[in-house]
Amino acid sequence: MKSILIVNAKIVNEGRVFEGDIFVKNGRIEKVGSGLDQHAERTIDANGNLLLPGVIDDQVHFREPGLTHKGNIYTESKAAVAGGITSFMEMPNTVPNAVTQDLLAQKYLMGQKDSLANYSFYFGATNDNIEEVLRTDQKNVCGVKVFMGSSTGNMLVDNEKTLQNIFSKVDLLVATHCEDEATIQENARLFKEKYGEDVPFEMHPEIRSREACYLSSSLAVDLAKKNGTKLHVLHISTENEIDLFDNSIPLAKKRITAEACLHHLWFERSDYAKKGAMIKWNPAVKEKSDRDAIFHAVLDDHIDVVATDHAPHTLEEKQGTYFNAPSGGPLVQHNLVAMMEFVHTARMTIEKVVEKMCHNPAILFQVNSRGFIREGYYADLVIVDPNSPWDVKKSNILYKCGWSPFEGQMFKSSVTHTIVSGHLAFESGTFDESKKGERLALDR
Repeated sequence: MKSILIVNAKIVNEGRVFEGDIFVKNGRIEKVGSGLDQHAERTIDANGNLLLPGVIDDQVHFREPGLTHKGNIYTESKAAVAGGITSFMEMPNTVPNAVTQDLLAQKYLMGQKDSLANYSFYFGATNDNIEEVLRTDQKNVCGVKVFMGSSTGNMLVDNEKTLQNIFSKVDLLVATHCEDEATIQENARLFKEKYGEDVPFEMHPEIRSREACYLSSSLAVDLAKKNGTKLHVLHISTENEIDLFDNSIPLAKKRITAEACLHHLWFERSDYAKKGAMIKWNPAVKEKSDRDAIFHAVLDDHIDVVATDHAPHTLEEKQGTYFNAPSGGPLVQHNLVAMMEFVHTARMTIEKVVEKMCHNPAILFQVNSRGFIREGYYADLVIVDPNSPWDVKKSNILYKCGWSPFEGQMFKSSVTHTIVSGHLAFESGTFDESKKGERLALDR
């Protein structure tokens, strides 16, 4: 692995922006300072651009094994690296579902072989695999995923005894998808009676409703409080849910945390008229008031992490009618540059972006020596040119599915370099795939 000297950067780290240099050797950050003169095999002049810790995305669906016509670990990790994501945590609703230790181990072998980014994989809970869940090693598995609402993969956990077992016995972080299934099914029945198969996509937030979200999220929080569970509620989509979470204590001391995803910060209900199935996610993109409240909750620390819930489907699949078009969309390539738009409009500071996308996932999941620019830490680094505009179009989309909900969007910022565990994996549109990412170690 080549040593790297990055000079003339605006380093963003731990609430500060300062000019400086970074020397990388043997995969680690050896020196942070100014006027560094260490001999390096490669020197990168950042030319006053932003130098950030690598983004850690705590929720992705890369579709391997079994759904690789939509995406796979290689293609989606490549897109992630191009977007400044150096580490990801991937969900278990593949085919087969990662609900046994053997199946989880197979996914880790896939990551070792094919991922250009660092990786961890969630173990999946079902209504009847509690013994397997309890065998999960918390030191090298990011968490247990519980689908308290149905989504892609049919992994719904709705048995009250199972939920109590998980929340009372599991020492790992429990990450939940929270939507109340009975509410959703009743809503779907009513709308199907009214519209048949041709339910307008703008009705999605009525079917996957705010009531469904709050019922399930509040249940998860209640269970966690009663049992002392370390709970992480994924993809908050409503204003109602925000008060379930506390912003009065430091993240490292929180037992109950929340995540927001890019699509719930960017899109709102009126966008269905133009985007349709392309912004159909579970939980649904809802009202503008929900979007604005979620954004404010990120700023005031009720919500701790910003992620993607990257979940590709083919364009052909997305062309179906409401009940046939699957939920989810690809986001990892465009996540950081989209968040940079909020920096450009002064709605969010670059320090806050780094806090929510780099520092906080590392703190929350207790990731070993990543998520910060510190001497001795792994060199997971991203250089962003904040003044290099580009348009999203099919010719520059890297997702295997070949489309993006951001097609036609101009972003003002570009990722120019991504360093993964000390390896310059991406530079000015070109990849060096000679070294793969590493399995995340967790300080638990």
